[in-house]
Amino acid sequence: MTPRRTGIPMISEAALYRLMTWLSPAYPLGAFSYSHGLEYAVEAGLVRDRASLCDWVATALGAGVGLSDGALLACAWRAAQSSDAALDAVAELALAWRGSAETALESSAQGAAFLATTRAAWPHRLLDVLALRRRGEVSLPVAVGVAAAAHGVPLVAALTAYLHAFAGTLVSAGLRLIPLGQSDGQLAMAALESVVAGTAETVVTTPLEEIGTAAPLIDWCSMRHETQYTRLFRS
Repeated sequence: MTPRRTGIPMISEAALYRLMTWLSPAYPLGAFSYSHGLEYAVEAGLVRDRASLCDWVATALGAGVGLSDGALLACAWRAAQSSDAALDAVAELALAWRGSAETALESSAQGAAFLATTRAAWPHRLLDVLALRRRGEVSLPVAVGVAAAAHGVPLVAALTAYLHAFAGTLVSAGLRLIPLGQSDGQLAMAALESVVAGTAETVVTTPLEEIGTAAPLIDWCSMRHETQYTRLFRS
């Protein structure tokens, strides 16, 4: 039998183990405490069932932060193997590339936590350089991109895992907010599989100067969440 060819290069067992660990819900980033504006969307009735949750997450993946974060991760992965100046340019843009104060906090707080934890558990010179040059202030996609480059994780694998983790975080938030059952969560993740794959395929070659988003309703909900009276999430 001829093995089926895929778009993901071969990944070593060690690199796969690290990627799975870094993007597991158990990795201490505090991702569970952020909803990316979804909490307000549920309160406003914009998201109310599994179908509307899938639509929301698909938009976040394909037109929102999933699109920009994925492209930034890819640019950081390549820049880490190129020059410090190239990586600085990606890191600076990534910190500015958020539509609200809460989503900026969401990315920078998780990025700092990811970088600190990964340097302690899987140290590498590139991670030390990133921490030193950015003084610990780094967005999550840049930190993940540099870690993946440092430890030999293929770019497409890193992108797919990162976008899957982002989708999983939002679906998990939706289960608690709407609320929905665990089976609904798995059905939602199954429905989002093609969106994750399509976004990864799009962003893998997106140049830094063409990064952008087109999800104004998500940004608006994030801004409204800043003054929401009762909140479970930080964003």
